[in-house]
Amino acid sequence: MTVAGGSDARALEQTHSRIYSTYANLEWGLATMLRKPRGNALPRRTAGYLLGIAAAASAAIAAMIVLDAAMAEAVTRSPRAIHFAFRELTDFGKSGWFLWPSGLLLLAIALAASGPLPHFCRLVLAVLAVRITFLFTAVALPGLIVTIVKRLIGRARPFVGGHVDPFLYMPPVWRPDYASMPSGHAASAFAAAIAVSLLWPRLRIPMLVYALLIAVSRVVLDAHYLSDVIGGAAAGAIGALMVRDWFAARGLGFVVSVDGSFSRLPGPSFGRLKRLGRSLLVR
Repeated sequence: MTVAGGSDARALEQTHSRIYSTYANLEWGLATMLRKPRGNALPRRTAGYLLGIAAAASAAIAAMIVLDAAMAEAVTRSPRAIHFAFRELTDFGKSGWFLWPSGLLLLAIALAASGPLPHFCRLVLAVLAVRITFLFTAVALPGLIVTIVKRLIGRARPFVGGHVDPFLYMPPVWRPDYASMPSGHAASAFAAAIAVSLLWPRLRIPMLVYALLIAVSRVVLDAHYLSDVIGGAAAGAIGALMVRDWFAARGLGFVVSVDGSFSRLPGPSFGRLKRLGRSLLVR
């Protein structure tokens, strides 16, 4: 009984220690992301972002006046097969497709780093954690802001009340039928496209196609007006770039050159990932 009791006590102590270490790793990661910028590394891109916001706002206003009503009416006459295809596709524009996997991966990395590991394994895990944290933040932050803003704006979705009225607003109201501007799906899709492209440039074209298809699906399904999609795409893209700036100013995943340009720090090689996997399996 004494031996068994001692074993149980040691196992419980090890479990508590592992949980505490996992929490400490997550806390350290958050503190690292929120630390002060390195010297004068904070990029100055306010003018560029303001120009992008102004261009997107101008395009959205033009679409609101000229195209929104006509397109909302036109897509109701599109073939049922197109509606079915886009109805199946549009669900992949939800941010959860990126947030849940990346969040669980971050938790797994924090758990893996809580035990004894060689130094190179900890370095590989740290590099992976930075990249995954960037992806999570670049999708989550614009999505959260858009979720709040769209309900404060209170723009009605197409055919609310049985007719098309691009200028029907009820601000502020916390109702899904009055949460059309900007499109949350478009924001998440374009934020994910920018974030993934910054981390893995070879995926730039597939991610752009993905984001465009999600944006089109919202108009085809009459879930949003064209101007909503333009606003959401701009919010997601600019938001992801601003998150990149934040990480680069702290030397996390990206660096800012003297001329103000950005460079992506290299990720772990396939050989190091294999060594990491073997170390975790035999631990």
